Amino acid sequence: MTLTALPHTYPPTLEPEHLATLDTIQRRVLWLATMMVHHANNVRPNPDGTKVGGHQASSASLVTILTALYFHFLQAGDRVSIKPHASPAFHAVQYLLGQLPQHYLPTLREFKGLQAYPSRTKDPVRVDFSTGSVGFGAVAPAFGALAHRYTRSHFDSITSRRFIALIGDAELDEGNIWEAILDDALAGLENLIWIVDLNRQSLDRVIPGIKAARLKALFEEHDWQVLEAKYGRKLQALYARPGGAALRKRIDDMNNEEYQALIRLPGDQLRKRIIHIDGIDSVEIAQVIKNVPDADLPGVIGNLGGHDLEELLAVLDQTNTTQPTVIFAYTIKGWGLPTAGHPLNHSQLLTQQQIDALREVMGIAPDAIWDAFAPDSAAGRLCAEAAARLFGTAPLPPQTVSAAVVPTTLGLPARGSSSTQDAFGRVLVRLADVEGLRERIVTAAPDVATSTNLAGWINKVGVYEAEEQPLYETEAMKLLKWHRSPAGQHIELGISEMNLFTFLGMFGIAHDLCGQQLIPIGTVYDPFVCRGLDALIYSLYSGGRFIFAGTPSGVTLSPEGGAHQSIITPSIGAELPYLRFYEPCFSREVEWIMLEALRQCCDLEHGWSTYLRLSTAPIEQGLLEPALQRIGEDTLREHVLAGGYRLIDWRDSQTEPPTHLVQIATSGAMMPEAVAAAQFLQQEGVAANVLNLTSPRSLFERWRTSQQARLRGERGDALDWLIPPAERHAPIITVLDGAPQALAWLGSAFSTRVVALGVDSFGQSGRRADLYRTFGIDRDTMIEAAFAAVDGEIRLTAGMRPGARGAAGAS
Repeated sequence: MTLTALPHTYPPTLEPEHLATLDTIQRRVLWLATMMVHHANNVRPNPDGTKVGGHQASSASLVTILTALYFHFLQAGDRVSIKPHASPAFHAVQYLLGQLPQHYLPTLREFKGLQAYPSRTKDPVRVDFSTGSVGFGAVAPAFGALAHRYTRSHFDSITSRRFIALIGDAELDEGNIWEAILDDALAGLENLIWIVDLNRQSLDRVIPGIKAARLKALFEEHDWQVLEAKYGRKLQALYARPGGAALRKRIDDMNNEEYQALIRLPGDQLRKRIIHIDGIDSVEIAQVIKNVPDADLPGVIGNLGGHDLEELLAVLDQTNTTQPTVIFAYTIKGWGLPTAGHPLNHSQLLTQQQIDALREVMGIAPDAIWDAFAPDSAAGRLCAEAAARLFGTAPLPPQTVSAAVVPTTLGLPARGSSSTQDAFGRVLVRLADVEGLRERIVTAAPDVATSTNLAGWINKVGVYEAEEQPLYETEAMKLLKWHRSPAGQHIELGISEMNLFTFLGMFGIAHDLCGQQLIPIGTVYDPFVCRGLDALIYSLYSGGRFIFAGTPSGVTLSPEGGAHQSIITPSIGAELPYLRFYEPCFSREVEWIMLEALRQCCDLEHGWSTYLRLSTAPIEQGLLEPALQRIGEDTLREHVLAGGYRLIDWRDSQTEPPTHLVQIATSGAMMPEAVAAAQFLQQEGVAANVLNLTSPRSLFERWRTSQQARLRGERGDALDWLIPPAERHAPIITVLDGAPQALAWLGSAFSTRVVALGVDSFGQSGRRADLYRTFGIDRDTMIEAAFAAVDGEIRLTAGMRPGARGAAGAS
């Protein structure tokens, strides 16, 4: 069954009894969230004295909003992103809904306990979106809503409904939020709701000035429905009295810092301050608040819409189903706590005396601090009703794709001269014909689809658009069929790498969000992987399964200059968790790697994402033939996927053990230079192997696993197929179109000397040969390094040009 926006099925009227029960629940949520942080910091043993931390005030400002959502507004299929610092309040809600066992409540920020920030992969309860790196809590649900729209267009059933993000107002400073809002691909998402916790405070201060009006205007300009829950019903009642307009103007005109200070004053002092304007006491305001007792006045003036259940629910009921909605809910950071409104309350913790006083106010017995509600109480019944509404029906299992549908080969031609980027594009064209698999693939690019060889795929599958779009350009369509329709399988994004990687992550968990598995594939200029790095990390941390190609890469992209020549991306690929990294050289390798990457995406339990660092440099495919004949296709494929193989083996040309031997280890576009160097050395009496490291990361992981096995007294995979024990005396020349240290670890792995050649400065425009020579990654520098290494010393000879630097070390 497809889940779309349903008519409201929650209680249709806001009876006083219902509101009173909701208030009871929100106060229990406030208590539990506050107590969880207190216990973690002041009760639980802390042997090493490390600050535990937590955010009592930030949780408190969101308590009413969470209560309104989970116990009244939300429906099954709604996906919710929680403000990071409200993790304790979220877990309190899940506990009251029966989703979290009580024994977890004292485990906030404890190993294998409740996470500091909501985590899809680490928390013991279902979390729709991981949060923590601010900004993603807003943008991830937006791309989730896009995945909902896409899967609804392509499949007969989905399990998602609305996508709701609870975000802090300071998060709106994050640039990735505005990159998402500006992207046409995210326009018109009718099931997207953002609720801004407008407490006017960041980590360090009360935010000066009033910028909410500017923010609202920005959303309206981008066709969002803009709502606000600004004032509670008590304040609204005062505004409705004679002279109430003056009170409202006084509060509206007040800057944030003054308001925050005002509501923290005793009632008698607040009264004097609020009626005093520009040296004159306002008779109108004094008359409006005359009958409000001093004891009640701070609460009345602080009665904001984000803490007034009746007002908040009324605003939620106004959300429409024709455009995305943003709700500005005005709140007080630390609401209901002694620290409410304090400018430095972000990480303030209540003292034991304050906790005891709060417990008494809440009416909680000392031996019942973790209790939920009695099942037969009004609050207990409402919790049970909400749980039944949200979780009572088991969700349909996701429709997934089996790795068995991924073919073992695509029959990609491997003749002549071809680049890895070109091979990548041809692989995608072939995949468009694989029934049972093609339907699950969706591609995306940040305005670089044609320049990263996605054109052939787009011609076959079209561009996704929620509604069919007319074709105006006919001449260009002969080369690129940019046909936009609901059936399309490519999504073109604006120039935002942050959006690309967030897209990949959220479409990579579409099986969990929407009930339909997708295999997202993205392309990006390799240097700009760094620009989207935060989103890439977020998507991996969230458990997404996806594939992306960084292309073109390195100084091999010589005419483009230093701004477009990536240096450190091999290190990124080697270090990020749950990411397989490959830098292939030949078309066959690209085909095998892509098919394995697809299998990894199909494996929702153990699979990893895959990063291919590609190049536009043409490579003679015949260079692979000797290795293919020597090793055999099946074994060669196995070695390619395992991380590397011997492209040139000295044993192919001689039978006697060599007097001198070097290993030239390299990746990707550097292969022709390495082969040429090895051939020259062979002529000069120095035997040379060329090690094609298709995945240095995979090799490193195998080496580390082998080390750990040996520590346990077991025999591990010691990479013998790459360098057998008898050859481990030979020095290794590592060469990379990237930072040289990325391969320098090979010396430790094989206990030998290494000369690490690579790019250690920013590039520039020029001929490829000039740049290779300048950075010392050309044939001649490899030869010179090899001669120096076999001589037993590392030296910069007169022939080694400036910039041809090698880092040597013995391990």
